[in-house]
Amino acid sequence: MSPAEPAPQENPASEPGQETPATPRSGSQPATAPRPSPAPSPAPVLRLLGSELAVLFRRRRTWAMLLALAAIPVLIAVAVRLSSAVPPGRGPAFLDRISQNGLFVGITAMVVAVPLFLPLTVGVVAGDTLAGEAGQGTLRYLLAAPAGRGRLVLVKYFAAAAFAVAAPAAVALAGAGIGAMLFPVGPVTLLSGNTIGVAEAVGRLLLIAAYLAVSLLGLSAVGLFVSALTDAPVGAMAATVVLAVVSQVADALPQLDWLHPWLLSHRWLDFADLLRQPIGWDSFGANALLQAGYVAVFGALAYARFATKDVLS
Repeated sequence: MSPAEPAPQENPASEPGQETPATPRSGSQPATAPRPSPAPSPAPVLRLLGSELAVLFRRRRTWAMLLALAAIPVLIAVAVRLSSAVPPGRGPAFLDRISQNGLFVGITAMVVAVPLFLPLTVGVVAGDTLAGEAGQGTLRYLLAAPAGRGRLVLVKYFAAAAFAVAAPAAVALAGAGIGAMLFPVGPVTLLSGNTIGVAEAVGRLLLIAAYLAVSLLGLSAVGLFVSALTDAPVGAMAATVVLAVVSQVADALPQLDWLHPWLLSHRWLDFADLLRQPIGWDSFGANALLQAGYVAVFGALAYARFATKDVLS
């Protein structure tokens, strides 16, 4: 190299063996555009829901309540089996038909369980949703999960709703089982005078259980809201059950006729249309609409209260 030629300058940022990145020209687009942030994955919520359901149905208290509900049709069936014929019009609805067809055990048991036993067990589960976690000191650990407060409220409600489905199903299935063991089972005569086969009669029995499950969804939302107000689970359970009893007492007072269509329990026993041919769906739809209103109002109130609540435990 001659002295007149200047020596080539090296890029101080580059190292031997590496290529120097090209400098973008003025006005050109960058080599890589920023990617949009991915949408939140539902996987944490699903895992939280699965964990919540597993915890709920592994508890001894949950199974004790389900077994207590299943004992209602067993007690009714044994009492009818050991006694003489039941006079028509005496006792709960369909009691006088049990000795003729064992499938009526489940229907009678659900009529007996609706006023107190089903609301009692559902109120215990719903009232324990948030207040139970706060009482045990585990609520703030749940909030550390990526689900967030809103999704935690939703998961807790779905768990309470799952028990609201399992509770009447336990009564119906136990009633069908003990009824088939102690009494003859055959075609069922409906309230409309039509006769249906055993398979369709079992379907009607499960349909009544579904009706009652829908009836308890509103109470589950009320219990969730009460549970968001306090850190004492026993108080939340008791308040939820008391509200269910007060609703039924108010529904029995003729002086409050104007209030009856808005009461939580107003349509709990209106499943007689499911025992007609063809099935009348008006009562089912009206009941679902009423319970949906309670779920929307008290679910929103539960979220609003829990979203602004100071969680210290």
